[in-house]
Amino acid sequence: MFKNIFLKVNEGDFWFSVRNNCNRLHEILQGGIIATTNHSLSFRMLRITLILVAIVVISCGRQKEQIPAVPAMKTDSRKVIIYQVMTRLFGNKQTLNKPYGTLGENGVGKFADINDKALQAIKEMGITHVWYTGVIEHGVITDYTRYGIPLDDADVVKGRAGSPYAIKDYYDVNPDLANNIPDRMKEFEALIERTHKHGMSVLIDFVPNHVARAYKSDAKPKGVIDLGEFDDNTVRFKPGNNFYYLPGQSFQVPADYVALGEGHEFPTKDGKFDETPAKVTGNDQFTATPGIDEWFETIKLNYGVDIENGRTKHFDPVPDTWVKMKDILVYWAGKKVDGFRCDMAEMVPVEFWHWVIPQVKAVNPEIIFIAEIYNPDAYRNYIEQGRFDYLYDKVLLYDTLRLLINKERSTKDIAAIQQRLNGINANMLHFLENHDEQRIASRFFAGNPWKAAPAMVISATVDRGPVMIYFGQEVGEPGEGTEGFQGDDGRTTIFDYWGVPEHQKWMNGGAFDGALLSEDQQRLRNFYSTLLTLSAKHEAIVEGEYEDITAFNIENKNFGDDVFACVRYTSGKRLLIVAGFNATPRKINVSVPQEIAAKLSLDVGKTYSLKDMLWQGDELTVIENAVQVELPAYGAFIFEIE
Repeated sequence: MFKNIFLKVNEGDFWFSVRNNCNRLHEILQGGIIATTNHSLSFRMLRITLILVAIVVISCGRQKEQIPAVPAMKTDSRKVIIYQVMTRLFGNKQTLNKPYGTLGENGVGKFADINDKALQAIKEMGITHVWYTGVIEHGVITDYTRYGIPLDDADVVKGRAGSPYAIKDYYDVNPDLANNIPDRMKEFEALIERTHKHGMSVLIDFVPNHVARAYKSDAKPKGVIDLGEFDDNTVRFKPGNNFYYLPGQSFQVPADYVALGEGHEFPTKDGKFDETPAKVTGNDQFTATPGIDEWFETIKLNYGVDIENGRTKHFDPVPDTWVKMKDILVYWAGKKVDGFRCDMAEMVPVEFWHWVIPQVKAVNPEIIFIAEIYNPDAYRNYIEQGRFDYLYDKVLLYDTLRLLINKERSTKDIAAIQQRLNGINANMLHFLENHDEQRIASRFFAGNPWKAAPAMVISATVDRGPVMIYFGQEVGEPGEGTEGFQGDDGRTTIFDYWGVPEHQKWMNGGAFDGALLSEDQQRLRNFYSTLLTLSAKHEAIVEGEYEDITAFNIENKNFGDDVFACVRYTSGKRLLIVAGFNATPRKINVSVPQEIAAKLSLDVGKTYSLKDMLWQGDELTVIENAVQVELPAYGAFIFEIE
């Protein structure tokens, strides 16, 4: 009934949203925030206060939370294939790559660099969704003060380009990414429109667990109350607060953190950051002196969980943080973003996701939510109660495949994973690279990108779940070099300005034609394109059933435990998938057990042809439900049974 109340107190203007902040207004009226200069309310102010109390009682008393039903996901004839782009790196053409180099020295990619040519080339790989990483504004050690953007404090920014997961304004975009800084939001909106024009959907990060220590929104819409603006910072925990506090203590930058490294200066670099009382660090560290390995540049958001007292939950009334984060999601949904990859989603109570996701999907029923989550025991809860569409499958499939590449696991373990995930397999997002993981081609992982080909085939075809690749993966980018804060660790930096050399060869100065790639790199990229396109569209992969035949063949000594085989099938299409982690070529036999052959409508008395869908090689013949395969080193095949 009442949407907003405007109240003028002591020449200060405050907006209160009764609809969303009844609990906050109750606190204000109880005297926690409103005061007069003589510490007493005038008769006129008392009358206003009583009226406000009446409004709160009426509006909040009548308000009953109505969570809309989650609309069923639209069935589609394609599988979700995600291409992750580190936006600031993707279009960068500079090649200097100086450790801790400035934007002027090392360069930076722009929204505009991801042009029609780039998007068409991405689309041709079978990609359905582009995840633009690092879009929302975070701290950077670049001077934008002439545009009204204050300098960030170097002592709480990691690297020179800053972590994209230390958000400093949820309602703005990173100025680094714009050609014309004042038009930065318009430039991102244009990128969304371009991506949609090429038939792909747009994903961005939503970082719900923590924000930058210097968080302050200067781009928030009118009427939005900033995070922490009305917190009671005299207590460690209060359900209506947005942050957790350490009263009587001041934050101290880790003593061994040298912002920008030795020999690099910046006006705000002095080893200090003024924060009293100190706020709790993003990874739940209740200390004013977090270590350098903690998430010291971030502060934890309070979702109504009293962490220090047994993680007791205070969800009635709905915590203020819930409402503010919902408004942020709805804001970006209004920008025609098609989905959110939710950073460290399991550090936020599942009850919040249960509450918020249906409300965002009421704005756009087709929007998708992906959870970064690392606890397999919580998977079903975050799908069934939390209402996520997809979850990271890092701890089970990724970890197993990585160990298989390095000869430390058995291919029989894959069937056990699929069985454990029975019923939610289609909700698991598979990958071999992303911004957190080491590059396949790095010396820390496989060294040779082709060694991961069988793992990639399994990731893309093992079930109906989505699959993702990271830009540069398709051309064997090794993530070499000491970029700055992150060091030489086999990952492409997320903290510093940098060029990505092998990706730049494909980019070819903005032609996006791969003209500078080696013959082997072109072949690798063709492999990814063929695999992802097939996975996105083939009926048996998109909607088919799965049967593992690995253990049967190992027990019958057809091949060793470094070879994987399964079948994917519908009533109309049948695939045999074989993937080998063998270091040398070998000849193997693959047999289909009789009970599975019956499901495939294979008659033991008939012969069938196998069409090579991945390499377009010679057809093979299935006799008595068995076939002999020449398996190259780290080879993989997708055969259609005809």
